[in-house]
Amino acid sequence: MFEIIFIFTLIASLAGMAVILYRRMPDLIKVKEPSGDLRVAAVLRIKEAVRRIPMVSDFSYELYLQKILSRIRILTLKTDSKTSGWLERLRQKQSQENGNGNDKYWEELKKAKDGK
Repeated sequence: MFEIIFIFTLIASLAGMAVILYRRMPDLIKVKEPSGDLRVAAVLRIKEAVRRIPMVSDFSYELYLQKILSRIRILTLKTDSKTSGWLERLRQKQSQENGNGNDKYWEELKKAKDGK
């Protein structure tokens, strides 16, 4: 029952869209396509407006990029140094745990031998 209602609603909707398109087809044909991309034109206008600002006119994008990349490199080196320190501490802790376990083993053997 519900499937029939849904199918009828779908068909009625499609028929309504077809009627609207049929009636508006002459108007749609008259509409001209824009000449060129609006986004490109807007970006060019914004660039020109920014270049007119006195402080920005001598701005170097390459120098700005160099500064950003240098900061990223420094941050990466700091992160590498920090993780290297953590790794070294973990290795020292692990070696101490392994070393202490062996010492206890030998101490227990000596006590067992002396106790007999």
